[in-house]
Amino acid sequence: MKAGSERWLFTCEHGGRTVPEGYAQLFAGADDVLASHRGWDAGALDACDALAPALADAVFTLEITRLFIDANRSLTHPRLFSEYTRPLPAPEKDAIIAGWWRPWRADVAKQAAHWIAAGHRVLHVSIHSFTPELDGQWRNADIGLLYDPARAAEREFCGRWQSSLQLRGWRVRRNYPYRGTSDGHTAALRKEFGPRYAGIELELNQALLPARTAALHEALASTLAQLR
Repeated sequence: MKAGSERWLFTCEHGGRTVPEGYAQLFAGADDVLASHRGWDAGALDACDALAPALADAVFTLEITRLFIDANRSLTHPRLFSEYTRPLPAPEKDAIIAGWWRPWRADVAKQAAHWIAAGHRVLHVSIHSFTPELDGQWRNADIGLLYDPARAAEREFCGRWQSSLQLRGWRVRRNYPYRGTSDGHTAALRKEFGPRYAGIELELNQALLPARTAALHEALASTLAQLR
């Protein structure tokens, strides 16, 4: 991508662990789960807040817990709702989709559509974090860059970003700890907008927090500024 025709879009789908008003009874006794990696992506919103002002042309964040509804899942994904909201009657789940999922997804898509209609290409950085240990397996990376390997713009951008971060001493793996083509917000927008859209998911190891938060933000900001 050429910088002059790009617009950069930042999102944070799992920025908080807030339970919307009126639904607290569904999560009675679940404070520990809400505070865990299942409830939110610790540090992701802080990273988004640190990076977006200088780098993003638009930013969208969501602070409701993904255990209420997961904004990073498609409407047909089995984990769109968690065990706390899945048992709700269909009309109540439809109301949650209409009240939270659809408006947020629509706002992001509207921004991307506006830029593309104006002749720009869109680089979307979706910011997440991951727990350092899952099911007994320790993740051996500080930063993960998720993308679709079949899309040259995403592949080349992540290759350059990985190299810059590694030169600064960070352990960076591509399409780790998840695949960039899995069901998610970026995957949906690729289908909607085609080659004028590039979607990258930035995954940050929660083991870095809080001791290395400042260094991490500085490294991400300086390397992204070089790519900008």
